[in-house]
Amino acid sequence: MDYTTLVDAERLDSFTHLIDVIDEHLPEGFEKTTDGHGVHYVVPLSIYPPGYHVTPGKPLPFISVIAQKRHIGLYHMGIYSNPELLRWFEQQYAERVPTKLDMGKSCIRFNNVKRIPFDLVGELVEQMTPAQWIDVYAGSRG
Repeated sequence: MDYTTLVDAERLDSFTHLIDVIDEHLPEGFEKTTDGHGVHYVVPLSIYPPGYHVTPGKPLPFISVIAQKRHIGLYHMGIYSNPELLRWFEQQYAERVPTKLDMGKSCIRFNNVKRIPFDLVGELVEQMTPAQWIDVYAGSRG
């Protein structure tokens, strides 16, 4: 896949490496897509027919990687929805990475692409299967 339209040349290698790490560690069942803005990993409608409640008929989003103006954003819906997974990630990040974690609710911002903890991202991606993500998502919707 050609990512040159998604990210500037200075960050292309790190962006591509991040996608490769996710591809390598992602549990079976998720599907990789792109929309011209980023790379997305979703639960396909063939596995979860109700799809995403915000956009009926669209697959359930799980992870997105999007190059923003000043950072590469890793959006992980499991971290947003699962407090235990969030705590685990925050602890692991603090122990392994010499920089402060820059994070919103679901977005991990990598401002310095030379400091992306690829090994930790790989471990994070392995933490939730499509079935587990569906359970968390469906449970949060009540």
